[in-house]
Amino acid sequence: MITSTKNSRIIDVRKLSQRKHRVRQNRFMVEGLQLLGMAVQAMATPAGRNKIIPFEVFYSEALFTGPTAPRILNQLIEAGAEAIPVDTRVLNTISDRDTSQGLVATFALQELEFSPTQFQKTISPTSIPPSPQRPNSPTPKLILILDKLQDPGNLGTLIRTADSVAVTAVVLLEPCVDPFDPKTVRSTMGSIFTVPFIRTTHIEATLKQLSQAGYRTIGADAGQGTTVWQSRELAGPVALILGNEARGLSPELHSSVDGYVSLPLLGQAESLNVAVAGGVLMYEWLRVNEQNR
Repeated sequence: MITSTKNSRIIDVRKLSQRKHRVRQNRFMVEGLQLLGMAVQAMATPAGRNKIIPFEVFYSEALFTGPTAPRILNQLIEAGAEAIPVDTRVLNTISDRDTSQGLVATFALQELEFSPTQFQKTISPTSIPPSPQRPNSPTPKLILILDKLQDPGNLGTLIRTADSVAVTAVVLLEPCVDPFDPKTVRSTMGSIFTVPFIRTTHIEATLKQLSQAGYRTIGADAGQGTTVWQSRELAGPVALILGNEARGLSPELHSSVDGYVSLPLLGQAESLNVAVAGGVLMYEWLRVNEQNR
């Protein structure tokens, strides 16, 4: 059992709060029984079997309060994680929670991101299964494009919402907040393990890919868009772009946008939080296309 906070393995895990160390170590930290439970569930799926790779699980049995933590611990060990018992005090120095639930695990991060080849395959029209209602017509898909977001809570919430509406993929336009930031991971509530995402600086090439695959690029812009429920812009396969929290859509994107949508602001607020706006627009896309799902 590790009893010292100066143990080299504990020091390395604490460094994972910084992006540069996550990149150097190719791993990120996850805690919380709900998040770890989703990771375990996702590992059992064909899509997650080779992408979700647990490295270590630090645990303190003294902090277990029921059967869930021991079960998840055993499942992580069966999946290949190295089990490392630690003193309660040591685990609390690793944990970012007010009250640790007794488990902190690390996972490979590079494997979770989609490669350009995987992204191309995912957005391909041939990968869209026909819907029961229209057997000869593909089910519409939604791609969420996030333009240089900076707040980890916003990114995590949007990934979680994207998971809820079964978004095909999330595209992060760099420079963007790190999806493996502890606050982002916590805000996803486990959806970091189930939503395909890719980071890119080549936005023109990405938008061209999407256009060739049959997606229409729709920007969320209060100044240019028609109120979304008075519009049909979200019908069919859509790549929905949400802008930066402070600056909105980048100027270089406008030449590639096929249309715009907006949400009404009836009170004194000048704008909506991007995660709130994105959630409303994703669910409006779902409503518009529900008959084809």
